[in-house]
Amino acid sequence: MGASEPTVSLSPTPGPFSYEHEGDRQFATTLARGLEVLRCFTPLEAMLGNKEISVRTGLPKPTVSRLTYTLTKLGYLRHNMRLGKYQLGSAVLSIGYPLLASMSIRQIARPFMKELADYTNGSVNMGVRDRLSMVYVEACRSGNLTTLPDIGTSIPIAQSVMGRAFLYACTPPEREAVLNQMKVKEPETLRKYKAQIDKGLQDIRGKGYCVSNGELRREVHAVGVPMRRNVDGEIVTFNCGIPAFTVKKGQLEDDIGPRLVAMVRNIEAAVGIH
Repeated sequence: MGASEPTVSLSPTPGPFSYEHEGDRQFATTLARGLEVLRCFTPLEAMLGNKEISVRTGLPKPTVSRLTYTLTKLGYLRHNMRLGKYQLGSAVLSIGYPLLASMSIRQIARPFMKELADYTNGSVNMGVRDRLSMVYVEACRSGNLTTLPDIGTSIPIAQSVMGRAFLYACTPPEREAVLNQMKVKEPETLRKYKAQIDKGLQDIRGKGYCVSNGELRREVHAVGVPMRRNVDGEIVTFNCGIPAFTVKKGQLEDDIGPRLVAMVRNIEAAVGIH
């Protein structure tokens, strides 16, 4: 793992569609179940059997078997006959790539991000929200790092500086809605990290950035900054992570935090956000 906030895979809440969309006649439950199956796969759990998927989704095993069969026929899953397990298929990329390609901000931000990553000997990442997580849509690292979470990495909102930056950029009703989702789906996580969330919001309000001194992993320290919202309303946030053993006292607060804020302001100017 490189100098960035670590990958944290949150298991899906069993049967989320069973209560969130109950009574919604327009909601396609079968489609939702199929998508929940695809969401079960992570970099750490790239291969899963029907029983494991059933546990993660809360769906009956016969239902899971029909879904994995159908998804395999469509190319969204691949079946490993020897192991009797499934993994994501190439058709998943055909869905995700058009989204990434259409996000022109990635190309604009990349040189700014690479410059800061090289300066800090760390990594700089751009993320957007996915439910109660932030997903990396762009990632840059210094040449000194051999690995880091890549595009598509998912980190929890509650435990990450990127997530706290997202919460800051929300309108009050949006923020309350996300926190309410945490109360329902991840009550223990919210209870554990509520103080850090509140402090992060206060720090961003006062300084423009928030800091994590190895909250998730002792070997990684990070800074988070939100981008002001653009025309289509998408909230984009950034983090900069560096190995803990390289961090000097006050470096995050006195140097990297202000530099990340300046980087985000430069990106905003480049895309026409004032």
